[in-house]
Amino acid sequence: MREVMRDFAASTLWRISAFERVRAETGTSGFMRLAGGPTLLPSTLMADLRQIEQDLQEGDVLEVIAACIRHREPALLCLQHEQLVWPITVFPDERLYHSPRDMAGASADGLAALRVLTVEPPGVKPPGHWMHERVGQAECYRQLAPLLWTMALNGPRRTLLSEIGGTAAYRVVDRTAIESLNAPGALGSAIERLRRESVSMRDMARWPGMNIERAARLLNALYLTSSLMVTRTNPAARSEPGLLRGLFGSGKARR
Repeated sequence: MREVMRDFAASTLWRISAFERVRAETGTSGFMRLAGGPTLLPSTLMADLRQIEQDLQEGDVLEVIAACIRHREPALLCLQHEQLVWPITVFPDERLYHSPRDMAGASADGLAALRVLTVEPPGVKPPGHWMHERVGQAECYRQLAPLLWTMALNGPRRTLLSEIGGTAAYRVVDRTAIESLNAPGALGSAIERLRRESVSMRDMARWPGMNIERAARLLNALYLTSSLMVTRTNPAARSEPGLLRGLFGSGKARR
């Protein structure tokens, strides 16, 4: 366990083979037990994860993080990025995540195939927590919004998150969390238009420079950064296009 603690605090990441060996020996990733934390996730979050069991089995990181945000529950996610395991602990209330290395350095190919290996109780607490012995090194805590934005726009999920899908209209209600985030070209224009009017995903996909996938990715990114209002009764509400789900199944890229 001392070896695990050293790796968790260092700037290196585990290789898949080492991670699988520890999981086979201990039954967990090992990270959750570093500071004597809880052994089970909250029952409400577990119930939500069971609802998206198929997505979880396929390693859908976006749906898992969305569930954590909905329930405002921290969780440790071990992510597979290429041949490395990237442990991140999300703290929805503090809008932070903890990781031994900044995921801004993740490769484009790795992000496109990013998947969840395990979801566990957090092994660390957020900065300022009264259990100070379980607070990690300050430099390992980072803003959550840029990570969510990058995962939504460049990760493997190509369809709307289940929470915001179906018949709906969308509008940007708060740009505070995304003002410093990169939204080039058509994405930036779409955000400005969404500030002025409520529209369906079907209509968004017809805007210049947009299509069904880009509209879904942008809406996911806005939702995860708390910048999106979803309405089901607005006159502009329409059912989401069925083409993408038909082509890509549950939303994962074809291998």
